Amino acid sequence: MRCPYCGHDEDRVLESRVVRDGAAIRRRRECLGCGRRYRTHEQVEDSVLMVVKKDGRREPFSRAKILKGMATACEKRPVSTATLEAIADEVERAAYSRGGREINSREIGEMVMEALRGLDQVAYVRFASVYRDFQDIDQFKEIVEGLARRQAQPTAGTPNLPQGESS
Repeated sequence: MRCPYCGHDEDRVLESRVVRDGAAIRRRRECLGCGRRYRTHEQVEDSVLMVVKKDGRREPFSRAKILKGMATACEKRPVSTATLEAIADEVERAAYSRGGREINSREIGEMVMEALRGLDQVAYVRFASVYRDFQDIDQFKEIVEGLARRQAQPTAGTPNLPQGESS
């Protein structure tokens, strides 16, 4: 650490304190060049995950956007805010755990759809209609029929995805 007073790059740590419930460390240091004391504040630097949109634009990952989309799909449905928060947490964890610096918006949308499919079928259809930009009634029929087929089939082995979806 370079001394802010003389620019010397050797110091000694006199004291370290954990702050903000372990999210950061504050250190008191003494410069070995001039003897003056100063404080530093250290915290983990979050890497920004960029979302690649359909049109190629890139924007920072937004958990709030995921929550807003799900809340709209679940409006007047028996789904708690806590459940939506938990889904958003899981989607965020999955997105960051991929290890890359970018993720396609399609991948995020599919994660949200998969979670909503098991939670509330009406919310799933609502979300899918906006996410997939349904243009006519046939697209609604296709997704609803896929849900009906999935319910009618036993759930052993591989998952039965509605027609037109990929895993």
